[in-house]
Amino acid sequence: MIISLRLDRAARLALISALALAVLPAAPATAAPSTTPHLDAVERTLREVSPGLEGDVWERTAGNQLDAAPGDPTGWLLQTPGCWGDAQCRDRAGSRNLLARMTGNIARATRTVDISSLAPFPDGAFQDAIVAGLKSSVAAGHHLKVRVLVGAAPLYHLNVRPSKYLDDLRAKLGPAADALTIDVASMTTSKTAFSWNHSKLLVVDGETAITGGINDWKGDYLDTEHPVTDVDLALSGPAAGTAGRYLDQLWDWTCRNRTDVASVWYAASGGADCQAGMERETNPRAVPATGDVPVVAVGGLGVGVKDSDPSSAWRPSLPDTAGTRCVVGLHDNTNGDRDYDTVNPEESALRSLISSATEHIEISQQDLNATCPPLPRYDTRVYDALAAKLAAGVKVRIVVSDPANRGAVGSGGYSQIKSLSEISDVLRSRLAKVTGDEQGARAALCGNLQLAPLRGSASEKWSDGHPYAQHHKLIAVDGSAFYIGSKNLYPAWLQDFGYIVESPAAARQLDGALLQPQWNYSRSSATVDYERGICRI
Repeated sequence: MIISLRLDRAARLALISALALAVLPAAPATAAPSTTPHLDAVERTLREVSPGLEGDVWERTAGNQLDAAPGDPTGWLLQTPGCWGDAQCRDRAGSRNLLARMTGNIARATRTVDISSLAPFPDGAFQDAIVAGLKSSVAAGHHLKVRVLVGAAPLYHLNVRPSKYLDDLRAKLGPAADALTIDVASMTTSKTAFSWNHSKLLVVDGETAITGGINDWKGDYLDTEHPVTDVDLALSGPAAGTAGRYLDQLWDWTCRNRTDVASVWYAASGGADCQAGMERETNPRAVPATGDVPVVAVGGLGVGVKDSDPSSAWRPSLPDTAGTRCVVGLHDNTNGDRDYDTVNPEESALRSLISSATEHIEISQQDLNATCPPLPRYDTRVYDALAAKLAAGVKVRIVVSDPANRGAVGSGGYSQIKSLSEISDVLRSRLAKVTGDEQGARAALCGNLQLAPLRGSASEKWSDGHPYAQHHKLIAVDGSAFYIGSKNLYPAWLQDFGYIVESPAAARQLDGALLQPQWNYSRSSATVDYERGICRI
């Protein structure tokens, strides 16, 4: 028997659709949200801007560990001086922890010790910590390769002589010096563009690293009644290897230019050849995982090391530089040079980190504005990223060094602005471009910003009458990710390096040990504080 089915048009279409769906592959399940959205955003940016520098100047790695101290889970966070709440700073636990960590890391060295800083060379207890670590390693039977590199500002550091530092180091080491091959150099990659090494790194065996903003200067950090407030972090794992390869980039330039006394001063022990590739030649193997912390290591080559990344197809829309210009004719690398961006991926990385925030941003810096002249006033894209977030309702907190520190570069010159209004004025101006008018800009600023100078205690100043100086280079977002390194947010065309870490657990430790006490004492001097309705702009 044949049964005839007569279906209306709607039923036929439904049947056809059902049959079609039956033969199609099942739709994939919705992807789970990324557990590292901030690192993902930064990595995408770096792959676009500087793909050819991956592995040597920037790299994303898993399997890292923030190296805490026994009994102190926040011991990876190395603060100076570490005496929050005490204007006399009688107990400098942070400084002691830093020096002990330096000695401990170096003492465990079996192959290499790599040190970089801003001139002058390490001195006082910093030098003693280095010497103690090297002696311990040699006593354990190791023969080490050692490099010490500082960046030297022209004229200002004419008295920074590697040969003298090497002689002093060998004298302190005594017989242990004979087991070490030591290279020492000071370098300036471009006088006209104000570029020299500014990274602060201690890399041991390519497996452990300490980095941040702390210079190894006793006069500013240790032997003073008004020590600089600063921070480093300590980690182990693959990200330490990236730091070592980054230093190879700087040493390759240094070794190639070591006969040019206008750019490099160099000294070596025992007539040894310049160790341009010490890290990759001595520590070639993959660095083993030590934990589960994902990290983006990112540096910059400043001006003079490399002109551009030829692998980059990135073509940005650069901002108008009229508002940042101080000296007519001086080239603005920060705001007006695409090639500079491609060899300084850290700048794009920090802007990307800020732009990845959805809830709140904490910025702790020496300044957001540069010394102008000779440098541009500010990084327009940093301010635009902050303005976009403020306009979207993201809460932003900024703490900078007390402008009372304004002075000459170096000791005593830990601010470049006269007033915090220099920061809020730029923010309001950039916000107006987002909101369309001054009234909207003011509302967004007053409703979402906190801005204050550093205070380390309930007192306005240290007990000796000096203002609080801050040298942090720190950005934290959404209680999840943060950057600690040597790169300032204001224009500075130097060689720098740091780490972006995404770990809610570590971010909570950073908040409890540094950001909360900092704000508890600084908020009393805030010029803008949305929580208390203060908006002096």
